[in-house]
Amino acid sequence: MVQKNSITKKLIIICGPTASSKTSLAVAIAEKLNSEVISADSMNVYKRLNVGTAKPDVEEMKGIKHHLIDVVEPDEEFSVSDYKRLAKPVIDNLLSKGKIPIICGGTGFYINSLLYNLSYGKGKGDETVREKYKLLAQKNGNMFVYDILTEKDPETAKKLHPNDVKRVIRALEIFESGIKKSDIKDDMTPNYDYVAYSVGYSREELYNRIDKRVDVMFEKGLVEEVKRLIDDGITENHQCMQGIGYKEIFPYLNRELTLDQTKDLIKLNTRHYAKRQITFFNRLGGLKTISPSVPEKMAEKIIEEL
Repeated sequence: MVQKNSITKKLIIICGPTASSKTSLAVAIAEKLNSEVISADSMNVYKRLNVGTAKPDVEEMKGIKHHLIDVVEPDEEFSVSDYKRLAKPVIDNLLSKGKIPIICGGTGFYINSLLYNLSYGKGKGDETVREKYKLLAQKNGNMFVYDILTEKDPETAKKLHPNDVKRVIRALEIFESGIKKSDIKDDMTPNYDYVAYSVGYSREELYNRIDKRVDVMFEKGLVEEVKRLIDDGITENHQCMQGIGYKEIFPYLNRELTLDQTKDLIKLNTRHYAKRQITFFNRLGGLKTISPSVPEKMAEKIIEEL
């Protein structure tokens, strides 16, 4: 066991693309440092979404406490601001006990919300405006409201994906409050001292891991999981169903795609997402890439560097 006083108080961030051994590495580090893991995954926050999120189970957690997993119901919305509101007290509590929080996940906006004072949540909220754009998106498609944002605040639109409807609508909500989101300046001074690591799989190996993960999801009952959620009243318009691995199941259930086509589409979309994650995290200050190995050896190397 590493003495907790032997390492300066800081955060350890394990980030990077999907299917890159983040969870197993974070758990190995937490074991050695007698600490806890704080998930930074926008899909793991949802209860009952287990298969399609590749949510770590009890065996994978190895007795290490994990935070920010299973915190909202599938019919609830969850924002970056919500994440920061819940995660920051956990971080500060662990630091007050002399523990090093292990932040683990692939949702870059979540990680950035902890490190920097960003503009998430700033700007006056207006439920009426929000509902107006939600209805427009449902009626005319995501691109329709994205085009409106492109006209109103092109600088912000360039930073968002058309399918990231929640943030597109939030930007329009801010605009209608009298200010462009792009005019709200962020403070990029880190709130915490931190080190960040990503496991450096080759692109080919990463894609192979993604393909295998998708196959395992179907073997574990991804389609059945979506059916159960639908039976509970969840529709394809709910926020939780916008995630890769879930939104593609609806065309299959509607007989618009075969099972093989659905699997291939999820694999393709996941590879594209992984590329975006790599690009995003490459901009994270001080990110180090660690060579793939067994989790314990990678954990030892990171702790040695600390």
